[in-house]
Amino acid sequence: MKFRIASLVVLMQLSACSPAPQQSTPEREVREPEAATGFADNEAVETEKFMVTAANPHAVEAGYRVLKQGGSAVDAAIAVQAMLGLVEPQSSGIGGGAFILYWDNNEHKLYTIDAREKAPKAATPALFLDENGVAPKWIEAVVGGRSVGVPGVLRGLELAHNKWGKMPWEPLFKDAIALANKGFEVSPRLSKLVSMVMNPGLPKMPVASAYFYPDGEPLQAGDILVNKPYARSLTMIAEQGADAFYTGPLAKQIADAVQNSPIHPGLLSVEDLANYHAKLREPVCGEYRQYTVCGMGPPSSGGITTLQTLGILENFAVPDMPVNGEQFAHVFTQASRLAFADRNQWIADTDFVDVPIDKMLNKDYLAQRATLIGEKDMGKAQPGEWLEPEKAQDVAYELPNTSHITIVDAEGNVLSMTTSIEMGFGSTVMTGGFLLNNQLTDFSLNPKIDGHWIANRVESEKRPRSSMSPTIILNKDGSKVLHALGSPGGSRIINYVTQTAIGLMDWKLNMQQAIDLGHITNRNDYTALEQGTDVAKLAEKLKARGHDVKVMDLNSGLHGISLLSNGKLQGGADPRREGIVMGE
Repeated sequence: MKFRIASLVVLMQLSACSPAPQQSTPEREVREPEAATGFADNEAVETEKFMVTAANPHAVEAGYRVLKQGGSAVDAAIAVQAMLGLVEPQSSGIGGGAFILYWDNNEHKLYTIDAREKAPKAATPALFLDENGVAPKWIEAVVGGRSVGVPGVLRGLELAHNKWGKMPWEPLFKDAIALANKGFEVSPRLSKLVSMVMNPGLPKMPVASAYFYPDGEPLQAGDILVNKPYARSLTMIAEQGADAFYTGPLAKQIADAVQNSPIHPGLLSVEDLANYHAKLREPVCGEYRQYTVCGMGPPSSGGITTLQTLGILENFAVPDMPVNGEQFAHVFTQASRLAFADRNQWIADTDFVDVPIDKMLNKDYLAQRATLIGEKDMGKAQPGEWLEPEKAQDVAYELPNTSHITIVDAEGNVLSMTTSIEMGFGSTVMTGGFLLNNQLTDFSLNPKIDGHWIANRVESEKRPRSSMSPTIILNKDGSKVLHALGSPGGSRIINYVTQTAIGLMDWKLNMQQAIDLGHITNRNDYTALEQGTDVAKLAEKLKARGHDVKVMDLNSGLHGISLLSNGKLQGGADPRREGIVMGE
């Protein structure tokens, strides 16, 4: 067995001495709530049979044990997710949703599963508006039952398990159940995020407050945290299947917690839970140089926006540019500006909105967009023009508290899954030992701007737009997986994943080197450069090109695996979090 664990001692030392995140404005506090917690020294890991990488050692170990027993990538993902909901509760869990990419190595075919949350049936475009038709500040909308969407992750994993599972459902939960009963050691990251009160609802909501602030004090690193309610919930789900979550006593418990939330009671009902279904959807794929890059289609904006950014960059000699140099940073941010302009205009749940995907990914269109990039920052990019119903630019926020899992099993099946409860600690509505999501704030809180409907507005049973970008890179004819990756990071996920993919494809870096690249982002707003990395030195040169530059912590959580030409697997875990890689 080969594995590498990021040193938590190093992590704590770095946390103590690293500069605090730049949060000088209320908007920054809203959009960057999850602080960096250090930078560990990780190395690429190579194995021969199977591999799993995720954001917490307990979760990776649970997935490893399933793979060791002959389980499939999907089997291992169930064990990983069950454990993440215990040890990394701020980021994902059974109260949230997910997008899953799955490569069936027997069929040589890529599938995608949409397990995104849905708005309750009773929800309307006015969900977040007051009696005067005014939307609240985003952070005020997050807390409480109103922001909770129908959780989807368990139905998504159930769908995947029915198609590709090898082991029985029940034993996949045993490690998480055992640790919830026994108690786990609180990690430095969880402790720091609790102490920061990064979610204003955490100390205000009685159940969550009692769990994360025992005796009125925040959890400390090294504390042993027991969660028997979560163990009971997982035991029911293990024994009765996902139906135990979506029907019966647990479903009633969830609906009651939402509807009777002390802050902003919500609309989610037992009928909403009973009627939820995960969906198989077509992946979105595009050619980039000698590769085929595939991602998740709507309601995720991740796949399309990544492909648009790459399609624009294909018109530039990126492979010849210095790694993370000034010229790359400039064209990358400009391509991202153009892609985000289209994203904000057009992308929403395709069950409700006609998204012009083919036009957005047309190579001639993207080549034309590339001509808009000059030597200076272009400022606010405008969306492309075509004959579609006019819609307003969306201004919805997405927060960077999510988790990503990448797994390759012994049969060569590949899973790339991004899973989230949205804001750190979600809505802070807690029941059954788990937190419920606040994904409804991924809709635009205002349904209209200047009289024009926003595509990503709240509607009954609609799925909110997401930036989660689980990605699989294949050879050009799409017959062989080369890389699988993804990241948390709110709307910055798209930049994190795209830049890492460029590192793999254009600069031929190994997975860990690509993950380690200093981050550069632009969401059609300002250019952010990752503090404490080589790209921070580009600030003055980019300012000279007209960029509005902010040097700041950019807290990704990239986890990826490469399938090498020699038959080995090579994995990387983001040094910015607590993840590891394990395999044989």
